[in-house]
Amino acid sequence: MTKVQKIEQAAAIKEMEPWGTVEGLPGSGAIALSGIQKVIPGKEDIDTGIFECAAGSYRRSVKQAEIMHFLNGSGSFTPDGETTLTFKPGDSFFFEANTEGTWVIESTMRKLYVIFDAS
Repeated sequence: MTKVQKIEQAAAIKEMEPWGTVEGLPGSGAIALSGIQKVIPGKEDIDTGIFECAAGSYRRSVKQAEIMHFLNGSGSFTPDGETTLTFKPGDSFFFEANTEGTWVIESTMRKLYVIFDAS
């Protein structure tokens, strides 16, 4: 088994696994989610992969720390009590564990992500 896995043009992958929907904030309705996930087992599991969601607005539900790099789409994230951060392809965010806030996705967003316990 190879230890290196190449993902060709992650921004252009056509076939993603459907991950259901997330309840949008009022006015958004349900927001479709999809992705490709890889859990790396170890002392503490690391969840990594490609995530995509349709346009809309919803609350962040991930409790662990997360780093992400945006491949497609645009929008913003507003951490509770803080200033709104906008994103576009090429930008990256780091969330400390227990970061809560609101996503506003203007156009379908795709990102590479790594979710991990930072304790």
